[in-house]
Amino acid sequence: MGQSAGLDSPTLGFMTVVHEANGYVGGYLVANAWGRPMEFRLSTAVQPNRIQQILYGQALEPFIFADLIGKALVDRTSRQVQLMFIDRLPLLDLRARFEIPVVYLEFGSDDSFPLGRGTPTRVQIPDDYSCKAFCHSGFPSDTHLVQDIMNRLRESIDLSEPFNRVRGAIAEARKMGATARA
Repeated sequence: MGQSAGLDSPTLGFMTVVHEANGYVGGYLVANAWGRPMEFRLSTAVQPNRIQQILYGQALEPFIFADLIGKALVDRTSRQVQLMFIDRLPLLDLRARFEIPVVYLEFGSDDSFPLGRGTPTRVQIPDDYSCKAFCHSGFPSDTHLVQDIMNRLRESIDLSEPFNRVRGAIAEARKMGATARA
């Protein structure tokens, strides 16, 4: 009860982007340190045309994920987070747009991932997490804050579970939208 708001009990963001038949759709869950939802935002679908695909090349997904979807989701959210978790590497560019540390969580055993502009900085986190954590290489001071918060979170939340809820909410919203249009 005596804990103050802020870093003692951080507000966390969980953002992902899925690629569906009608384009890329993002979801952003703002939750407390125990994973309880405080706010949720869903983007509209973004479908690049063939000319954009050609002109943007490998920069297309980082542009769509961070600039078009991610930035819009954060801008429309009323609650400020102390740390944002992402599970799609192109979202890491969000860090350059906000004063919020962004952490890419890599779930699974793959030791390599496709790199875009620059190599993300690996963050040393407790071994009991079932993921690897990376920060944007342009913001080296984020790693200490991320380590501190993740050390305090490790017994309160399974970091993969909120992403499953976000993807489930995106799928459900799409079904509801399809039903409403039918």
